Amino acid sequence: MNILPAYDLEKIKFTVDRSTFERAVELYEKGKVTNFQVLIDGFSASVIGTKPYRVLVSARHYDRGDCQCYLGKHNILCKHMVAVAIYAVKRGKPLTQEEKQMMVGPRCSGRVAELNQKEWQAVQEEIAQAMKYIKAYTGPSRTWFDYQDSLSEGCARLSKLVSRLPVNEQTAQLLVDLLLRLDKKLSQGGVDDSDGTVSGFMEGVVEVLKEYAKLKPSSSKAFQKLARQKTCFGWEEPLVKILKQPR
Repeated sequence: MNILPAYDLEKIKFTVDRSTFERAVELYEKGKVTNFQVLIDGFSASVIGTKPYRVLVSARHYDRGDCQCYLGKHNILCKHMVAVAIYAVKRGKPLTQEEKQMMVGPRCSGRVAELNQKEWQAVQEEIAQAMKYIKAYTGPSRTWFDYQDSLSEGCARLSKLVSRLPVNEQTAQLLVDLLLRLDKKLSQGGVDDSDGTVSGFMEGVVEVLKEYAKLKPSSSKAFQKLARQKTCFGWEEPLVKILKQPR
């Protein structure tokens, strides 16, 4: 039986908290996931923690299954389940350094370069896919945590994209437009950002754009669109301030 999981490593990384993911990676790399088996609708394994735990993980959702550890008994996603999910994806193969790297927020690549047409189209498509996770909250209270996971995943996917963009006028405009789209989602689109996931990402992008202005001053032309904007929490102010500085 060769059932493949519906999720990949990025899906796991983008929604699991840093501590749980790093501990799960440690279990995986130290060979603590043993007796791995493929079931009809999921995967099972014995994970050696303070004692061996029998763990079940769904093939469709890495965060659904069962573990007899303390967290698992309280229906909280544990490192043992995540370790088994990682095994289901990698099947025992080594993790690369990039695969183990958690995305903690957008960063400036520091690389001044241009995108070709094919690369530009790929970036646009990647943004469109990530934005699907940042949506209005319309569900009942029991789906709140799933909703927050969706926002976190969308922002993590966008952070990865932003962090590898080259610095130029075109990408500066792209990031300004992205910020305005997110601002509209917050102010008019019904996105519930109570925990600050989206606004925190936006503040990170503003910091990236400030670096753009230092590395390639002409990229600050993109900030002109913000000069008369009224945003939901004033994130545009540092960028407008750059426009007013003497050159």
